[in-house]
Amino acid sequence: MPATVISGKLLSHELRQALAAPVAALAARGVQPGLTVVLLGEDPASVSYVTGKEKASLELGLRGETLRLPASTTEDELLALIARLNADDGVDGILVQLPLPAHIRSDKVILAIDPAKDVDGFHPVSVGQLVLGGKGFVPCTPHGVLKILEKTGVPLVGSEVVVVGRSNIVGKPLALLLMQAPYHCTVTVCHTRTRNLAAHTLAADIVIAAAGKPGTVTASMVKPGAVVVDVGVNRVPDASKASGFALVGDTEYAGIAEKASFVTPVPGGVGPMTITMLLHNTVLAACRKHGIAFPE
Repeated sequence: MPATVISGKLLSHELRQALAAPVAALAARGVQPGLTVVLLGEDPASVSYVTGKEKASLELGLRGETLRLPASTTEDELLALIARLNADDGVDGILVQLPLPAHIRSDKVILAIDPAKDVDGFHPVSVGQLVLGGKGFVPCTPHGVLKILEKTGVPLVGSEVVVVGRSNIVGKPLALLLMQAPYHCTVTVCHTRTRNLAAHTLAADIVIAAAGKPGTVTASMVKPGAVVVDVGVNRVPDASKASGFALVGDTEYAGIAEKASFVTPVPGGVGPMTITMLLHNTVLAACRKHGIAFPE
């Protein structure tokens, strides 16, 4: 029986509707949540992602601002800009789009962002809160994946989960979150250098592919009825497309869709959820600042 395809677009719409109430409560106090995105250079993937954030912010009623800077911007100039945004009371969330040009140290930039405005959830304070099960900002893509898993209705407590990927942005935080309440999963973290990756994935009730490499997880590596979430977004040459490329995930989608119980597509799966959870964090930041209840 073919898998049920989980539409990140539809789920995102539902979650954004739920954000309307706290946004209205803020508006009643004359507050419009403000998200500022800083983009250096013209990386096509980053530009596309930032454009999506701008559109989503406006639709929800947020004050979205994108500061587009040349790739030649110096590290000191960027740090000075972040300091100004930290001090700006009208800015609730700051997001510096990664990757940054090679001459700028990402870790130093992330450290400079006020943790109260770290809506990406990358600051060491946010990471520490995540490890300890605190109330920091949850990184957007892992948070989106959790919402997708909740949507399946599949029992998560005690489930065997394999996360394929160990990045600081997705793999590591997602594994930590899945181990904690309310999910209580048994988590194995694998990666592209794992020996006999299939031995791990075949034992999993849930496989999350976040390795950044097309075809990392094939149909033969997934047991029947498993849940498969594909976080990957990769550009591969495709002469049939006007752009000359196609977007694919980290899994062999067609084969897995005939074998899994639930599967996410690429595009249209995790991607829209990442943007939605960024909006979630921005509204949450504004609510915390103004003492307004936020539906967790």
